[in-house]
Amino acid sequence: MFWTYVTNGLAIGMIYALVAVGYSMVFGILRLINFSHGSLYAFGAQIILVFIGFRLGVWWSILASIITTGLLSLIINKVALEPLRAKKSIPIASLIATIGAFYIIQNLMIAILGSERVAFPNFYSIEMNLGNFPMTSTQLILFLVSLVLLLILWLIVNKTKIGLAMRAVKQSADTAVLMGIDVNKIISFTFFLGGASAAIAGALIGGYYQLVYPTMGSIMGMKAFSAAVLGGIGMLHGSVVGGLIIGVIESLAAGYLGGTYRDAFAFIVLILILLIRPSGIFGKKVITKV
Repeated sequence: MFWTYVTNGLAIGMIYALVAVGYSMVFGILRLINFSHGSLYAFGAQIILVFIGFRLGVWWSILASIITTGLLSLIINKVALEPLRAKKSIPIASLIATIGAFYIIQNLMIAILGSERVAFPNFYSIEMNLGNFPMTSTQLILFLVSLVLLLILWLIVNKTKIGLAMRAVKQSADTAVLMGIDVNKIISFTFFLGGASAAIAGALIGGYYQLVYPTMGSIMGMKAFSAAVLGGIGMLHGSVVGGLIIGVIESLAAGYLGGTYRDAFAFIVLILILLIRPSGIFGKKVITKV
C-alpha cells in the first residue's frame, strides 16, 4: 500500500505544482503573492460546465475555459494591480487587492452558479492494463499530462523571446524598460499564463474527482502556495518539487492516519521546512544593498 499512496501523491502533487507555478511566475516578476490564484483554479473548472451547457463539447469547453480564465487573470492585473503599481503604492496594498479579488470571484460564482457540488465529466479516463503498477490509468494520465504542461511552461519561460523578456523583468524592471521591453505587457502575459495554467489544473482535478464547486480553490490555493514556498517561491522547478513533496506527504498521512489529517500535514511540513530553510529548498537568500 505504501507505493500506492506514493504514486497517488505524485499524481495529485503534479496538480499542486501546476497551480504553484502560477504563484511563482507572478512572484518572480512582481515580488507579489497573488492570492486570487486559487479562485482562478475554481473558476476555470466551473466555467467548463457553463460552456458545456452551450453544447460546445468537453474539449472545446476546456479550451474556452483556458482562454477565459487567462483573460480573467489579466483583468485582475489591469483593474486591481496595475493602477496600484502606477501610483507606487505600498506592497501590502497589492496583496490585499488580490485577496479581495479572490473573494469577489468566489462569491460571484456562488451567487450565479450556486454553492452545490456538481458532477464533472470524466473526460480522460482510459482503461489500460498496467499489471502490478501501483498507479491507476487515470492517475498515470493525470501525472503525464501535468508533466507535459509543466515542461511547456518551462520552455516558454526559458526558450522563447517573451520568456527572455520575462526573465529580464524578473532581474530588473527598470533595466528592462531601458532595453525597450514593455514591462506592463510582460506582466499581463505572465498573469494570463498563470490563469491558463490554473484553468488546466482545475479541469484535470475536476475530471479526476468528477465534481467541482465554487469554493474548491480555497484549500487548493493554500496548498499550491505552500508548495511554491516549500520549493522556493519564484523558482519554477522549486514549485514542481514542492508540489510533489506535499502531494506525497498528504497522501501518506491520509492513507495511514485517515483523511482527517491530510490537509494538516501539508502545512506542518511547510512550517518545519521554513524553520530550517526559510527561503525554501531551492530558494536563495536575497541581500538588499542600501
